[in-house]
Amino acid sequence: MIYITRQEHFNAAHRLFSPELSDEQNLEIFGKCSNPNWHGHNYSLFVTIKGEVNPETGFLINLKTLSKIINEKIIDKVDHKNFNLEVEFMKGVLPSAENIAMYIWKELEGTIYDLGAVLHCIKLYETERNFVEYYGT
Repeated sequence: MIYITRQEHFNAAHRLFSPELSDEQNLEIFGKCSNPNWHGHNYSLFVTIKGEVNPETGFLINLKTLSKIINEKIIDKVDHKNFNLEVEFMKGVLPSAENIAMYIWKELEGTIYDLGAVLHCIKLYETERNFVEYYGT
């Protein structure tokens, strides 16, 4: 079993806000991140897959192929977008880093599997100090 990781970057805005809560409650829970005028991050996304190396190619998956998949399924849909308003796969979901990582997993898992590998981990850096790792369900 081998593990390989591809890193990609994107910029996106969001607001941490629950419509079931008052503005005061949202401010208490989410602080400045509940700003009604949004805020943004320069995200770093690490996608780790695992599987067996193909003896003919020496690859688990060609990293160019993995990059293309990540860009088509994720980056093109989220880069310079607002998670609350513009990202279809996040509609109706509070866009915390945790939820974003889980929904990225859902978007990638089947395609990775179809290529003969298994999605192992989504690591999403929201800032250089804050990141989340998701290993599926």
